Amino acid sequence: MKQLIYLGIWYIRALFFGRKHPLQTVLFITDECNLSCKHCSVYNHAQPRRKTYEEIEDELKYSYRLGSRFVDFEGGEPMMWKDGHYRINDLIDLAKEIGFFSTTVTTNAQFPFTDLKADSIWVSLDGLGAFHDDIRGQGVFERLCKNIAESKHKALSVNMVINSKNYTSVEETIRFAKENPHIHSISLNFYTPSSLAPDPLFLDWDKRKEVIDLIIGMKKAGYPVMNSVSGLKKMKTNKFKKYCWITNFILPDKIRVEGCPLEALNICEYCGYCMAGEMACVFHLKPDTIFSALKLRMKT
Repeated sequence: MKQLIYLGIWYIRALFFGRKHPLQTVLFITDECNLSCKHCSVYNHAQPRRKTYEEIEDELKYSYRLGSRFVDFEGGEPMMWKDGHYRINDLIDLAKEIGFFSTTVTTNAQFPFTDLKADSIWVSLDGLGAFHDDIRGQGVFERLCKNIAESKHKALSVNMVINSKNYTSVEETIRFAKENPHIHSISLNFYTPSSLAPDPLFLDWDKRKEVIDLIIGMKKAGYPVMNSVSGLKKMKTNKFKKYCWITNFILPDKIRVEGCPLEALNICEYCGYCMAGEMACVFHLKPDTIFSALKLRMKT
């Protein structure tokens, strides 16, 4: 009930009074990673950075003061984070002590996470079998499946980033999410380039529209797609007002960004982060998106 009241007040202030306070935080605790994914620029840092426990505590308190009540710990690979005797579960406990409603960890699932305390776990899954391994490395998909099966977490979902290499695997990946008893739902996003230069991983707009129509059809057929139909339709053109201030980002280099870090690169028209469409639909009062958002946030 406390969460629902807070969300209601936040929404009214934002919609009717223009109060642009973040609701969720994406906190990069390290850019260390055990993989070398083709679509990621994090792994090639010569000197990977890792925030200390005290630095993370400061960032959590800062985000909470801004208004954020949901935090996603990301990397790199957040399961690799440590500071002395502190581990990822200590950060989850810390966030709850500060007052965050829920915590999420996004992982590549290459390490066991049976004891992970996060309210929600998002596993990066970029296709089945060879599709996933082509992007992330040989044997990665097999370890992912093993660790998902052993986790038994009640709120484990998968996230697929769709690009020119794996878009033909979208349908089977959604089916996999439905048929796997350990997976709650699947979120789908599109690859976003990091510059205006031509990028071979970027999926052209005609194919994107075809994939979105496929996803919408499967969602209507009962598949556990987290994205709303209204939000997916927005992503066909990207020609809509963005509300990215809903999320504040804390980057590995300690830079604080209230809104999308990629906005400064002028690549918003190529954005593939489907949450942008979801956020827009929330403020356009789309019932299916609001229901989807509440289902996601209130399930824990």
